[in-house]
Amino acid sequence: MLTAIKGYYEKGQIILKEDPHINTKTEVIVTFLPNEKTHQSGKRILGLLEGKIKVSDDFNDPIDDLKDYM
Repeated sequence: MLTAIKGYYEKGQIILKEDPHINTKTEVIVTFLPNEKTHQSGKRILGLLEGKIKVSDDFNDPIDDLKDYM
């Protein structure tokens, strides 16, 4: 069974935020996440997805499949 626990690395030590509840010697894999500054919740970063999303030129055109309902 795999278990994921958050923690942080500081001054050569890994500090876990919770007890893993494992009493025997166990092999682990440590993954270092990028330390990128994230925006505060509630505040939007304008232009964050610029160039990553393309809207089709006919996006606002009526859909032929719905003509019977209009």
